[in-house]
Parts: sequence; structure tokens; C-alpha cells
Amino acid sequence: MTKKLFGTDGIRGQANKEPITPQTALQVGIAAGLVFKRAGGQERRRVVIGKDTRLSGYMIEPALTAGFTAAGMDVFLLGPIPTPGVAMLTRSLRADVGVMISASHNPFADNGIKLFGPDGYKLSDATEAEIEQLVGEDLTSRLAASVDLGRARRVDGVHDRYLEFAKRTLPRGIDLNGLRVVVDCANGAGYRVAPDALWELGAEVVKLGCEPDGFNINHERGSTDVSALQRKVHEVRADIGIALDGDADRVIIVDENGVIVDGDQLMALVAASWQDDARLAGGGIVTTVMSNLGLERYLAERGLTMHRTKVGDRYVSEHMRTHGFNVGGEQSGHIILSDYCTTGDGLVAALQVLAVVRKLDRPVSEVCRRFEPVPQILRNVRVANGISLDSKVVESAIAAGENRLGAGGRLVIRKSGTEPLIRVMAEGDDRKLVEAVVSDIVSAINSVAA
Repeated sequence: MTKKLFGTDGIRGQANKEPITPQTALQVGIAAGLVFKRAGGQERRRVVIGKDTRLSGYMIEPALTAGFTAAGMDVFLLGPIPTPGVAMLTRSLRADVGVMISASHNPFADNGIKLFGPDGYKLSDATEAEIEQLVGEDLTSRLAASVDLGRARRVDGVHDRYLEFAKRTLPRGIDLNGLRVVVDCANGAGYRVAPDALWELGAEVVKLGCEPDGFNINHERGSTDVSALQRKVHEVRADIGIALDGDADRVIIVDENGVIVDGDQLMALVAASWQDDARLAGGGIVTTVMSNLGLERYLAERGLTMHRTKVGDRYVSEHMRTHGFNVGGEQSGHIILSDYCTTGDGLVAALQVLAVVRKLDRPVSEVCRRFEPVPQILRNVRVANGISLDSKVVESAIAAGENRLGAGGRLVIRKSGTEPLIRVMAEGDDRKLVEAVVSDIVSAINSVAA
């Protein structure tokens, strides 16, 4: 079946409007509970539920809890915690399913539901489709008997467990003593654990975006808006700035000069460092179609390959698992290091960067600049959800753009899986040509959408 409820990264939308309503969350809890209860025998099944700091989390969390307990599953409530913490605790607590209530980098008015299997990995398309089909059915007859209802309880100490896990990913013999670090937690799920982990490892920590109020998540803070972080790095003369997003599964770095270092540069750094240490598996890395051509060229110079997937960190993760890679991610800052994590982890990725900075004893601006990016232009076109890219006008503009870019460039046009946007990306060595190609395609899309 064609999925309508699940997008690129779980279920997402505006809070209190479908599909992010208490009614749908209740149905998702029941449906997911029924799917994962099938996997075992008579023993009690369990689910862990975490969330970020959005106001609507207080609405979605009890609705999901009601659904899972109605299906006969015991619920362990984690409270605000990073998405990778939910993935880690799903395995650690031997849960059958993990849930993260978050809309990641989106504004506070949005929210979402991400699901993890017992192995800590995001669900496959097939499992999501199975849950989605059940959500649309009357499940009354399949609810647990009164004596078999699940129980729910809060779990204490989850932040300490995740914090200690993250700290252990820093290589032995390396600490952060003497480093001045500005960390921007986007007023999101990492607001407690990230500053604490950096401080306990020896860094002098300056905090931004660590005062969530339910409304300010991602607002002028975090990985999608690093302007405040850049100013603070200059102000306190920091060695590095670290920006997480609302659920702390992605990271963007700002060097000592306030210059942004994106996910492509971070993957280049980790891949090269791990290659030098004979730790890199698979002979390369896994990225998405959005990663810069400059990264691919840099890796090729080192004898490494770059495998591209469609956009979405779970597709990167699936390819890594299938083909034996241990480094992958997205340009946006989802960095998956499967030696440690089953999903993107902004804090763990940042610690790997800091480890290389300490090892080489050079400024972040030198350590993190591994290649010169090819000019790349990305424009987002806001459209109605039902718009098609099959229009002859749009198809003609795309074909003309591909012809103009030739073999030395790339063109990617796709619908966003999380917002009503069409993303138009082109890259090539000639910036003016790339800009012209993107402009022509955007104009064609706008003419159809009007």
C-alpha cells in the first residue's frame, strides 16, 4: 500500500491537526502495540516513550500511552531526552518498541511520532505500512482483556544513562580540558545532557538554547539557525560552537571564526580519521543524494567510495547495515556512527570531532575543512500537498537543466517528507550556471502551483 500517514521520518504535522491529534496518537499506540505483541510469547511486552520539549508533547504522550496499554503493553516513560537516547534505551531496557515524540528541527507548533524496533533501528517501510493499515481499522475487538491491560510508569535516571553512554564514545586518553565550547541545544531535548557531558569531559561550557518553555524549541536557535551561536563564539572567543536540533539527532559545527561546518565536512573528517586508525568499515561512507559532489571527490582521492541513498537517515542506516559500513549521514547534520549508535546522534558526532581536534592539536577551522565544496544551490518551493512533478512544463525544465549541467553536475528535485515543500537542488563547478538552472526549475514549479 502507499503510505500516507508515515513520511520520511515517522509521522509529522501540526499539533492538534491530523495526523498529530490525540485520536490518531491513540490509534497509532494500539496499532503499534498489536504489531509488536505478535513477536513474542506470553511474557509482558514493553515500550519506551521519550519526547522533546514541545508543549504538545503533553498531549501526545498520554494518548500514545493509552493506546499501548490498551493493547496490553507496559509503558516506560522517559520524559524529555534526545532521539538517540530513546534508541539506546529501547535496547538497554529490552523493550519491544521505542517511541520518540518530536518534530525534530520543525517549529514548536509541529510535532511527530518516530518509532524504533527492539534493535534500536527505525522501522522499515513494510512495518510502517502494516501499522498504518491497522490505524485505519476498527481495533475494538482486538484490545487487551481487562486483566491484561498494560501498566505505565516513569523511569528515573535515564539522562544519566544516556550521558554516560555518550561520554564513553570519546576515545580513551582524550579529554576536553582547556577547550572553550559553546553548545546550542535549540531549547530542545538535549538541553540537559549535552552541556553536562561536555563539562564532565573537561570543557569550559557556554550554554545557549538550554531554557525550554514549550514554545521556543528551534526558535532562532539550534542547527537550523546558527546566527546566535556564531555571535556567541565570537563574543566568548570559543574554540568551537556545537548546534543541535530539537531532538538532538543532528549537529552542525561552527569553527572559532564563526564559519559553519556542515554534515558533509564532518563525515569527511570522521571517515579520514577512522581510515587512518584502520577503523573505517566498508571502504567508504553512505550519504544521501543531497551530499556535495566535493565530498565524493575528496573521498575518491583517499581511495574511498561514497554510496548515495534517498533522503532520510533511516535509508542511510539501512544501507550501512546491509553493506557493512560504519560511517554515514546527511549534509544536514545527521551523522550515524554505527560502532556506537543505531541512529543519528548529534552529541556523539560532536565528540568525535572534538577527539580529532585534540588529537591533531590544531584549530577547528583547519581540522574540519577537508574539501572545497562544489557550488550547490538548494531552494525550497512551498506548494500544496497534492502537487505533481509530472507536469510537462516541470519535466521540460528538469530535462533542460540536466542537459545544461552535463556530466560535471547533478540535479535533485524531490518532495519533502516532512513539510509541504518541493526541494530543488543543483550543483556543478559553474555557480552562475547552477543558479540559472535552479531558478528556471523553481519558476516552472511555481507556474504549475499557481
